[in-house]
Amino acid sequence: MEIGIVGLPNVGKSTLFNALTSGHAASSNYPFTTIEPNVGIVLVPDDRLARLTAIFAPKKTVPAAVRFVDIAGLVKGASSGEGLGNKFLSHIREVDAIMHQVRLFADPGEHREAVREGERQGPDRG
Repeated sequence: MEIGIVGLPNVGKSTLFNALTSGHAASSNYPFTTIEPNVGIVLVPDDRLARLTAIFAPKKTVPAAVRFVDIAGLVKGASSGEGLGNKFLSHIREVDAIMHQVRLFADPGEHREAVREGERQGPDRG
């Protein structure tokens, strides 16, 4: 099974990916740190597998695995080419399931952007 991790830019998709896969994908506090998808495979522990292998003695035992794909952040207008646009959408089409990562805390960047906008306007225009 292949699961794509999606969400807005900078919500922690790569951090979640690293936690699930013990990976080392780049994770920074700015949007679009991930451009190309990161891929990690996690074996699914199953105590029944050893017992079934002992009973049936197959030539080969293959444990179940989940393939996680850390996909670049989804931005408004992706379907019309914004952000990574159609490249993003093509990565989504390839997965079996989607894990949507959401931010459950306020974005401190919103406040910084308001301050920057005030600085651009200058003291006489605010």
